[in-house]
Amino acid sequence: MQRRQAGFTLIELMIVVVIVSLLAAVAYPSYTAHVTRSALNDGFAALSDWRIRMEQFYFDRRTYQNSGACGIAAPAATGYFSFSCSAPTANTYTLTATGNASSTTGFVFTLNQANVRATTATPSRSPWSSRTSTTEWISK
Repeated sequence: MQRRQAGFTLIELMIVVVIVSLLAAVAYPSYTAHVTRSALNDGFAALSDWRIRMEQFYFDRRTYQNSGACGIAAPAATGYFSFSCSAPTANTYTLTATGNASSTTGFVFTLNQANVRATTATPSRSPWSSRTSTTEWISK
């Protein structure tokens, strides 16, 4: 009696490797884009919260300034964004979130006293491709 050998042939193994490689090639870019979009929400939430606190400050004092700076200090930098306030006057301000992590590098979002949201920079990588907007925060 002949004994049959058990196991996989080289062709079968190569087919499995090709299939796994194709799945990874499709899934990885989608996964990284999803992770980046979730990190962007960190910046959006902090800017929105900061704006509310600035409006409360204005309601109490009738100015957005506090000794030449924004009435409310910038939120602490998160793992994804750093924040700054520029050009505060008695009636205007501009809040900025700048990406500072590998997944958010290149993103710059602004928000002003009129609740105008703008994207002044996005990274050149896909799917954002260096887009800007004066009316919205670009997240996809």
